[in-house]
Amino acid sequence: MPSPKEIEQAHKTLFEEGIKIRREVAGDAYVDASLKRHSSEFSKPLQDIVTGVGWGWIWSRLGLDRKQRSLINLGMLCALNRSTELGVHVRGALRNGVTEVEIRETLLQVGGYCGLPAAIEGFRVAERVIEEYKKEEAQVKSKL
Repeated sequence: MPSPKEIEQAHKTLFEEGIKIRREVAGDAYVDASLKRHSSEFSKPLQDIVTGVGWGWIWSRLGLDRKQRSLINLGMLCALNRSTELGVHVRGALRNGVTEVEIRETLLQVGGYCGLPAAIEGFRVAERVIEEYKKEEAQVKSKL
């Protein structure tokens, strides 16, 4: 049976890997804001689980690459009508190399299997985020 210290170290390792992956996918600005927003004694444990389990354990697994994970997340979040998280993951998908066409086709797939209202909302969110992302990328390139 692992000792409490060993368990604590395992949690720390997953959190550190999770924060690294989370920053690579979602970006430093988003992660910093999320960590700050959810830093109270009440909500910090959730932030630790999201980072350690969601990002550190799931996203670091070898069975799928980041692009595939992004596409799956887009479909699930759109189907569940989780617009805020969908926006985060549209941006992450773009950072992971997912194309606009792949995003569009994923959302259309949701419409066929989960309902057109979900797809309509997904398109609203995705189009807004894609346009914001393009503007940000253009600004970065103009500064180079």
